[in-house]
Amino acid sequence: MVNSNLVPYDGELYLVRAFYKQQEADALMTILSTELDWQQEDIIIAGKSVSIPRLMCWYSEPGAVYRYSGVDHVPVTLTESLTRIQQQIQNYCQHRFNSVLGNLYRNGDDSMGWHADKEKELGINPTIASLSFGEQRLFKMRHNKTKELLDLQLQHGDLLLMSGTLQHHWRHCLPKTRKPKQPRINLTFRQILSA
Repeated sequence: MVNSNLVPYDGELYLVRAFYKQQEADALMTILSTELDWQQEDIIIAGKSVSIPRLMCWYSEPGAVYRYSGVDHVPVTLTESLTRIQQQIQNYCQHRFNSVLGNLYRNGDDSMGWHADKEKELGINPTIASLSFGEQRLFKMRHNKTKELLDLQLQHGDLLLMSGTLQHHWRHCLPKTRKPKQPRINLTFRQILSA
């Protein structure tokens, strides 16, 4: 990794600014906005069906079924664009991924609540590569015990790598904001072990 670890303990977090430069990031944002099958999904929270405050999509290699919040995400073949991005990220971080979860935040009202990516399909200490396109948004980290906070402004083309024991000790979120915001796409590449 070219950057130093951003968390002081209990995991690894690396930020690569402008993994994709402006022109290429602009082109990918346009392609991903129209090419991917964005859906408004309902999940189960406290036994109730709730519409998530963003659009999402799931693409993966055959057999990579991902389940969270009571919803099974069955494999949809990766597009040519997603495959190219996947290969470039794998080459950079020397880690294999077989799936990608996409989230489209349409404006400042769209968000992601506090959570950790620690589903059993991801293994004990998963490596997750999170790629941002479009509007800059605040990404927050909070330690489970110490409550220490870390705020990052994720920008167009940035790559965030989470690994080690991070998901056991830290939670993360993308909060709502009242500031006017243009769309943002986030792609999180993962390795599903059931595949």
